[in-house]
Amino acid sequence: MHAQTARQVLEKHCLACHGAAKMSGLDLRARDSMLKGGTRGGAVVPGNAHASLILRAVRRDGDVKMPPGKDGLAPSEIAVLEKWISAGAPWDDKAVAESQWWSFRSPKRPASGASIDDFINRALQSNRLRAAPPASRQALIRRATYDLHGLPPTPEEVAAFAGDKDPRAFEKLIDRLLASPRYGERWGRHWLDVVRYADTGGFETDVLLPNAWRYRDYVIRSFNSDKPYNIFVQEQIAADEIWPSNLDLDGSYELPKAQREGIERRLGTSLFTLGALPVEFAFIGDQYRAEWQAESVETTAAAFLGLSMNCARCHDHKFDPISQRDFFRMSALFAGSEDREVPIVSQMAIFEYTRYQTKLVIAEQLKEKLQRLEAEARKRQNVSGKYAKFELTPSERDARETLLRQIGDAFVKAPAPYAKANLLVHAAPVPDTFLLTRGEWNQRGEKVTPGFPAAIGPAASISEPEGPWFIPRRRKALAEWLTSREHPLLARVMVNRIWQGHFGRGITNTPNDFGRQGDKPSHPELLDWLAVEFMERGWSVKQMHKLILLSDAYRRSSEAVPAGLEKDADNVYLWRMNRRRLEAEAIRDAVLASSGALNAKMFGPAVVPALSKEEAEAMRDMTQWPITSDPREHERRGVYLFVKRSFRNPMMETFDAPDAAASCPRRETSTIAPQSLALMNGEFANRQAEVFAARLNKESRDAAAQVNRAFLIAFGREPGDAERKRAMDYAARAGLAKLCLLLFNTSEFLYVD
Repeated sequence: MHAQTARQVLEKHCLACHGAAKMSGLDLRARDSMLKGGTRGGAVVPGNAHASLILRAVRRDGDVKMPPGKDGLAPSEIAVLEKWISAGAPWDDKAVAESQWWSFRSPKRPASGASIDDFINRALQSNRLRAAPPASRQALIRRATYDLHGLPPTPEEVAAFAGDKDPRAFEKLIDRLLASPRYGERWGRHWLDVVRYADTGGFETDVLLPNAWRYRDYVIRSFNSDKPYNIFVQEQIAADEIWPSNLDLDGSYELPKAQREGIERRLGTSLFTLGALPVEFAFIGDQYRAEWQAESVETTAAAFLGLSMNCARCHDHKFDPISQRDFFRMSALFAGSEDREVPIVSQMAIFEYTRYQTKLVIAEQLKEKLQRLEAEARKRQNVSGKYAKFELTPSERDARETLLRQIGDAFVKAPAPYAKANLLVHAAPVPDTFLLTRGEWNQRGEKVTPGFPAAIGPAASISEPEGPWFIPRRRKALAEWLTSREHPLLARVMVNRIWQGHFGRGITNTPNDFGRQGDKPSHPELLDWLAVEFMERGWSVKQMHKLILLSDAYRRSSEAVPAGLEKDADNVYLWRMNRRRLEAEAIRDAVLASSGALNAKMFGPAVVPALSKEEAEAMRDMTQWPITSDPREHERRGVYLFVKRSFRNPMMETFDAPDAAASCPRRETSTIAPQSLALMNGEFANRQAEVFAARLNKESRDAAAQVNRAFLIAFGREPGDAERKRAMDYAARAGLAKLCLLLFNTSEFLYVD
C-alpha cells in the first residue's frame, strides 16, 4: 500500500526532473538509483526517514527545496513518503510514468466536450458565474476586424454586416477577413514578436541586417496562404535539409517554379540569422559559434516549445527537467550550420550582373580618386580624424565637384545588385560541441552528441558517420521531433498563442513558459482539445481562428457586472470578453486608415520613416537611420517599419513595442503620460488629423454630416445626439482637424471591446 501510494506521489511531483532527465544525477525510477542518489548523495535511507535527503527536500527545511517552483507537496503527501521510507522504502522496479507535469504529456482529446463552449460553460457553472450577453453587431465586426486585420472596419463594411440577415453573417465575415492579405500582415506581426525579429543586430555596433525583410515577407505569405503550421515549423528549422534544391535554370533567365518554391521554403531558415549578437564575437570563431548556437537553442525553445532554456546553459535548470547536458546536446543540433548571404537568383542572373560590373568598378575608381584628393589636402594641413574639417584650394574644389558628379553618374549607370538572402547553410567540417562550464565558450567540458531533452517526449537517435566530413541532417531531426504527432508542446503552445491573440491572454497566461515557473492553464481540457483539433485539422491556423471566433465565448459583450467582478475580477473563466488596447502598430495603422492616408503596398525592404527634431536628437549618427526617400512609403503599415534594436521607433516604443533582443511572448500594456503626449502633440498624429479633416471636407461640407462620418470612420458607429452637438460645437471653435485629433485620443479609438 505504502509503496504504491509513494510511487504515485513521486510520479506526480518528481519524475519530470528525476526520471529520464536525471537532473543533478538523480534517477527515482528504480530503488538502486534512489539509494545511490545524485550529486548530493543518496536520496533515500530505508527505515530512516529523518536521514533521507528526499524527505528533507520536500519538507523544504534545508538548502534543497523540492519540488521547485511556487507549490510544494501537500502535508498528506509528505506523510505518505515518510511512512514509506520508515517501512523500508519497498519498491517494485516496474515501468513508471515519466512525468505528471501537464505540459510534458502528449495532448489527448478529453472524454467530454465537443466544442469550445462546452469547456467554458462548464467552468462558468462550477464557479457560479453568469455569462455576459452577446456583443452588438457593431462591437463584433470591430472586434473581429481588429483581431484579424489590425485595422478598423470601414463604415460601409459595418453597415453591410449590420444589415445582413443571413444566420451565417458572422461566419461569412470571418471568411472574408481571413481571405484578405491584411490578415497575414496582422498575424505575421504577432509571429515576428515571438521570434525576436529586427533589421539590425543590436549591441554597440548594431549592424544592419540588409536581408532580414525577406524573412518578414516569408512569414506574411505563410500566414496568408494558411501554410500548415507543422510545415511552417519544419521550413524554419530545416528547409534545406528536408527539401534540398538547387538553382539550375530550365532554358530561361527565370528560375523554374520548383526552384522558386525551394527558395521560398529556405527563406524560413532566415529565422536563425536574425538574432541579437555582438559582431565582435566574430574575432574568435569558437566564441561566435558558441554564442550563435546558444541563441539558436534559446529561440527554438521559446518560440516552438514555450520553454525558457536560457539558464540551462550555465547549470541544470532549477525548475524544469532540462539539464545543462540537454542544453548543449540541443546546441549540437545547430553545429555544422552557419549564416551565409547567398544569391536567390539563377547563375545566369549573376553572370548578367558581372557583365556590367565594370561600371561599378569605374565608380569605385572615381571614389578612390576623390579620397586621394581629400587625403592630400589633410596631409598638407596636418589634419587627422575622419570627420575633421579641412580647406581645399579653388582648383581642388572644382576637381572635387567634378568627381562627385562623375561618381553619381557612374553609380546610377551601375547594375543593380542581384537578390540575396541570409540563410542557413552547411559548414564543413562539422565542429564538435562541448558542454561549457558555466556556459563560457573557452571552458570546455565533455564532448556531447546532438540530442533532445529526455523529459520532453520520445525522439529517435541521430546516426552519423565518424569524423567531421559529412553533411549533417541534425536540424531535420529537430524539425521531425518537434512536429511529431506525439510531441507534448508544439501544438499546445501555438493554439495558446492564437487564443491569446483573440482574448488578450492565453489559456496558459505564460505563453513562453509552459514549465513549472509558468501559470497552469485555466481550462486544461480545453487547451488539450484545441491542440488535438489543430493537428487533426491539418495544422490549419485559419481553421483555429474560425473555430475560436465562432464560439459564444468570443462573441460575448465586454460589459462588466458587479457579481462577475466580485467572483472573477480578472475574467479568468471568460464570463465576458476582455477589453483590450490596440498595440503600437495597430494604433498607427488605425490613424492612417482613418485619415485615408494608409498605403496598402505589401512587402519589400524595411521602411525608415522621418523622425521629428526631438527624436532625431536621440540618434548619435543619423546615417544609421537611412530615411526612405519616397514619403508615401512612410505611410505603409507598421509591420513594414524599420526595426532597429538599439533605437526603437519612438512612437512604437511609447506604446509598448517589444525589445527585439529576445522572444516577446506577449505585449505589455502600460498607461503612461508620454502616450497622451504622442497622440495629442506629436507630429504624426497632428499631421494625420489634418489629412483626416481634408478627407471629411472632400466628402461633405455639411458640419453634421462631417461629424457623423468622422464617428463612423473612427468608431464604427454614429454619434448620439448629445455627442454630435458637442462635436459640432468643438469643431466650430477649434477647427475640424482638432476634432479629428480629439477622436484619435479617445479611449474608444484606442481600445477594442
